Amino acid sequence: MSAAADEPGASSAPVAPPEPLDWRFSQVFGERTAGEEVQEVDIISAIEFDKSGNHLATGDRGGRVVLFERTDTKDNGNSRKDLEKVDIQPSRHPEFRYKTEFQSHEPEFDYLKSLEIEEKINKIRWCQSANGALFLLSTNDKTIKFWKVQEKKVKMISDMNIDPPKGVGNGVATSSIKSKSAVSNGSYPDKFNNSLNIDFSFPPEGIPSLRLPVVTFHEGSPAARCRRVYAHAHDYHINSISTNSDGETFISADDLRINLWNLGISNQSFNIVDVKPANMEDLTEVITSAEFHPTHCNTLAYSSSKGSIRLIDLRQSALCDSHAKLFEEHETPGSRSFFTEIIASISDIKFGRDGRYILSRDYMNLKLWDINMDSGPVSTFQVHEYLRPKLCDLYENDSIFDKFECCLSGDGLRVATGSYSNLFRVFGCAPGSSEAITLEASKNPMRKQVPAPARPSRSISSSIQRVVRRGGESPGADANGNSFDFTTKLLHLAWHPSENSIACAAANSLYMYYA
Repeated sequence: MSAAADEPGASSAPVAPPEPLDWRFSQVFGERTAGEEVQEVDIISAIEFDKSGNHLATGDRGGRVVLFERTDTKDNGNSRKDLEKVDIQPSRHPEFRYKTEFQSHEPEFDYLKSLEIEEKINKIRWCQSANGALFLLSTNDKTIKFWKVQEKKVKMISDMNIDPPKGVGNGVATSSIKSKSAVSNGSYPDKFNNSLNIDFSFPPEGIPSLRLPVVTFHEGSPAARCRRVYAHAHDYHINSISTNSDGETFISADDLRINLWNLGISNQSFNIVDVKPANMEDLTEVITSAEFHPTHCNTLAYSSSKGSIRLIDLRQSALCDSHAKLFEEHETPGSRSFFTEIIASISDIKFGRDGRYILSRDYMNLKLWDINMDSGPVSTFQVHEYLRPKLCDLYENDSIFDKFECCLSGDGLRVATGSYSNLFRVFGCAPGSSEAITLEASKNPMRKQVPAPARPSRSISSSIQRVVRRGGESPGADANGNSFDFTTKLLHLAWHPSENSIACAAANSLYMYYA
């Protein structure tokens, strides 16, 4: 964010917004051929970059976790000359390769409740790496697992340490020569035990060299090992996990509770948020997402199905029933309908890298919130406003309950989220920016763009405006005039932590783009 955004009262000259990015296709993994049927278990259900951006993890509905590693940063060497070459070479786009995969979860059956527990991976979160090993958390509806992935060194015995032709007659093998006075088992008579025996002769063909087997280490394939299993702590489906900046704890959230765990203790957790009423008939909202602050280990935020975000401070009390701050946008009088609460439900929240801003995604909009200002969102970005007349149809086919994720760029200047027909949107959120780009998850991501005018709402201060930005769409069709396909939806995407690179999932395919 700009300095003006950080200091609402500043009177400095306005800073020009950054130019819109030119997005290009980078890579695709698991690309489908024309007419190929996608298996349900292969559909990607989670994507996450690690903090360095050198590793990417995906989870699918079959309970598998697939890891990718970056390759374009490993060829530069460590010498000063090599690093100087890197400075003058044109920047290359990020390139990843397949690293390994493992079966994280298996289908289970809860005999007590007579419920089948799917193996689908709901969330993946990276933990701090150590000693060359990668650590990550993965969860399905009920069970969280802590994984360690490390290159397993393979011991191999080489043939010999010296080639036979090179070691002939070097004299090192005298101990292998049997003297005339040696007995059959290789020992000597007692009278020669304490004296040097020189009564031997060299064989005419020479003395072979001493050759010993040598053990060498070779890099093998990465091996994944489950270190801990965190189970039996949630009565409802887990929708979020988030690691803490202290590197020791993490939270898991279901519809009614948020639990705090220590990574080293799998049989005990602490309930820090509980919204379950004494009478379930009085239940009016549920928890939809939860996220730790990126730098303050005592602060976390969680969203609800009513469209509100609560910021809580773990220092206030053991059970955080009361929130430190509440962020919500009040309804416009006369705008309420049957679908109002359904589309207001927040499906995902993400903190900005510095923790100053929170990005939320409901069914229709992206909203950017300043944690220092709880009167309303700083900006609102309309993702697919053209669907509003079709809410009845979306309700009938259950599409209105789709949970779209959102992400922010590392510099905080842009936000992104998915839509239908395998489209995703990138919006500029810097003051004065009107950037609103539609891209398709394919090898040709750029689609025909319609100008997207920004319509400012009421002013908050001299430097921050609450902005509603439209996506520039025609009703009932995409930017090219094509009818939308609600069966192809882009729910999951992630932004590289330090570069303008986005990874997104379209069914079983992982697409990557850079700008």
